Amino acid sequence: MRVIITGAASGIGEAVARLLAGGHGPVAAEKLLLVDRDAAKLSALAADIGASCTTMTCDLASPDSGERIVAEAVRTLGGVDAVVSNAGIIQNALLADLETADFDRMFAINTRATWLIAKAAYPYLRAASGAIVATGSISAAHPTPPLGAYAASKAALQMLVRQLANEWGPDGIRCNCVSPGPTMTGLTQAGYTNEDLKRRREATIPLRRIGSPEDIAEAVAFLLSPASRYINGIDLLVDGGLSTTLMTNSGAGSGHGTNAA
Repeated sequence: MRVIITGAASGIGEAVARLLAGGHGPVAAEKLLLVDRDAAKLSALAADIGASCTTMTCDLASPDSGERIVAEAVRTLGGVDAVVSNAGIIQNALLADLETADFDRMFAINTRATWLIAKAAYPYLRAASGAIVATGSISAAHPTPPLGAYAASKAALQMLVRQLANEWGPDGIRCNCVSPGPTMTGLTQAGYTNEDLKRRREATIPLRRIGSPEDIAEAVAFLLSPASRYINGIDLLVDGGLSTTLMTNSGAGSGHGTNAA
């Protein structure tokens, strides 16, 4: 399998690259194109993984990023069988305070880049009956102050993936999302340096722990594998059960009545 992975230098993208290259999951990749902005980390990862990896630095906010990435994949891998669109950015800002340029960049990277890469890769994915997996977020379904633009961009990403699944399913291309809950990555680890805060956050998750990049990578690998051959257009929550706790955390259901809504 020849796979493009964006946001590959760290966190979930790195975990996906290591899992696919190592052949320990449900699917193995013979060739990988690892894409990120951090050239040094990309080089170190590729050196650690081995000769099956090619690296490319790219700003996914650029309108020509999709064409450039797929052209490099075709040149170095010989084609594209799957795309893991994982790159994303977060900016803490209330919507009333967010600058227009920051809002646009959030959507360019978190949403538009998946479409641009998918569009450029379409003929190759069609020939390979390939798969796309995008990294979403539980914020797509739950307003998350002060991450309003991030949450909106991930909601748009989910619908984009569903639309791709609908349009490209007849071509044999499967398109799905994986939506992590709280996960310890480079984007989020600063929020967990306070051990008391971390414990309080873990207490809201039914499995009582923050997720790891490897937890998400396993779900991505499953959706790329033949084991998921009849799964298309879904958003797979990988959140330790956090999405089941709205009523619990709001206090609903703790009263004396028997009616719930």
